[in-house]
Amino acid sequence: MGEHIEEKERPKEVKNLLPGSILISSAILAGAWLYKTGPQIPSEQKASVPAQAEKAAPSELEEKVLPLEGILLPVSWGNLGLRLGSVGAINAEALQALYEERGEFTDEYRKLLYENNTERLNITPRNAGYLLNVFWALGLASKNPILDSGEMKNPAYGGAGNFASTAGWTLSVGGPMEHYSRHKFFDLTLEQQALVEKMSKGIYRPCCGNSTHFPDCNHGIAMLGLLELMASQGVSEEEMWKAALAVNTYWFPDTYLTIAAYKKNKGVLWSDVNPQEILGANYSSAQGYARIAAQVVSPTQGSGGGGCGIDAGGAASPALREQSGCGI
Repeated sequence: MGEHIEEKERPKEVKNLLPGSILISSAILAGAWLYKTGPQIPSEQKASVPAQAEKAAPSELEEKVLPLEGILLPVSWGNLGLRLGSVGAINAEALQALYEERGEFTDEYRKLLYENNTERLNITPRNAGYLLNVFWALGLASKNPILDSGEMKNPAYGGAGNFASTAGWTLSVGGPMEHYSRHKFFDLTLEQQALVEKMSKGIYRPCCGNSTHFPDCNHGIAMLGLLELMASQGVSEEEMWKAALAVNTYWFPDTYLTIAAYKKNKGVLWSDVNPQEILGANYSSAQGYARIAAQVVSPTQGSGGGGCGIDAGGAASPALREQSGCGI
C-alpha cells in the first residue's frame, strides 16, 4: 500500500475493553434500548424531507466510499429469515412491528424476513441497519466453535450472556441465550470453518478494540454471521474480505470516510485499498482508527460514527448515512 503505520501499541482486545461491553449490556437490561435507523421525523415535517435531503447531497468522496445505489454482496440470503423465525431466534412479528412503528417496514424487509431470496444481497445506506439486525440474529444463533470455545465463553468474564451482543438481542422468542450457538444453519467444511476463524481474527470494528473472533457487540456478532454465510456459499477469501469491508463501511460510514480521506492524502484511491489491511487493528479498531483520525481533517466534522449507544442522528449527510449503534 505504500505507507507503513507504526504500531506502537497494538490494541488490547480483552483486558481494556471488556468492562465497557458489560456496562453496555447492563444498560440494555435496565431499559428498552432500540437501534434507530435514522432521526424520527414528525409527520408534519415529512413533506420537507426531500428538499432537506437534496441540500445534503453526498460529496464526491462519499459517492466513492458509500454509493447510494449500494454494493452487491457475493451471497444470497435464501430463506434464513424464515428459518430464524421458525426456531425463535427472531420474533418475526415483533421485528415487523418495530419497523412498522417507524414507518420503515419496506417490501425488501418483508421478503428478507418471510420469503426465499435467491438474488444477491445489496447493502445500501438505507438498509444497512436492518441487515445489521438480521445478521445479528444469525451470528448469535448459528452453531459455531468460535462462540462455543472462544473468548465469549471465557469464565473470567462472567459468562457469554453478559455482553451487548447477547443481552442486547431482545427480539427473540425466549431469552437470547436460549438461542446462543444453538441452531445449525450451516454445515461448514473444515476448510470453510478455518477460513471463518482466520478472517474473524483479522476483522476489527471501530466501536471497540476487539476482533470478530470476540463478538461482544452487535457489529461483531453480525459480521460473524456474514462470514459464516459467505463461507457456506463457497465465496473466495478475496471476495470475502471485499464484502466484509463494504459492510463495515456502511455500518460505520464516518469512520471509513475518514480512513478513505487519509488514504487519499497518501495517494491511494479507495478503489485501490487492501481490504484486509483496512479491516485490521491498525485502521479499524477503536485505537487504530483514533491514530488515523488524528492525522486527518475529517470529511464529516460534527457527525459521529456508529458507536455503542443510542443513535441520536445528526449525520453530516442524512440523505446518505444513517448511523448504527450497538442496539436493535
